Amino acid sequence: MDMSSLALFAGVYFLAVASPGPAIAALVARSLSSGFRRSLPFLAGIVAGDLVWFTLTALGLSVLMQSFHGVFVAIKYAGCAYLLYLAFKAWTAPSDAPVAPAAARGEGGRLFLGGIALTLGNPKVMVFFLSILPLVIDLNALTPLSFVEVAALIMPIITGTLMAYAYAADRARRLVASPRAMRWINRTTGGLMIGAAAAIATRS
Repeated sequence: MDMSSLALFAGVYFLAVASPGPAIAALVARSLSSGFRRSLPFLAGIVAGDLVWFTLTALGLSVLMQSFHGVFVAIKYAGCAYLLYLAFKAWTAPSDAPVAPAAARGEGGRLFLGGIALTLGNPKVMVFFLSILPLVIDLNALTPLSFVEVAALIMPIITGTLMAYAYAADRARRLVASPRAMRWINRTTGGLMIGAAAAIATRS
């Protein structure tokens, strides 16, 4: 692909990723409640979900996948259910110190799968890859090399943007140390996750 097409895609994709939505709200909530490092598996799942959508769209499978609407509905509600579980954990987390408890066994894998489910069922992501992406890139002329070029742009753009959100949330979390402030953060993060789940569940 020529540089102008790649630059156009990079700009449009960055704006789509950086605009606040359910995925960013859930990631920020996760980082606020458990810290930057503990939010990375969830972040990785979101990145993987975007790559899955791009691959399906590039291969022309997105139209076929729309025929299996029930599958995506199931994925969407699985992601919502996991967000509600995380909201409960945040709401009931100890508020005596801004230090998260030790990670549970298998937590990283569950967070990664939760991030993928959230992304695959997120209407905002679906709209971009099914509707906006073809307006920016000529998918009919997409070669294996151009596919790799676009994928190589997707990964640093979304990873860097999401890491900035997660890091900022973690820094805000570390600035407070009182039990009252931590209780407020835990309840706020729980509310953000509930809101993110509701936003995804109610959108078609």
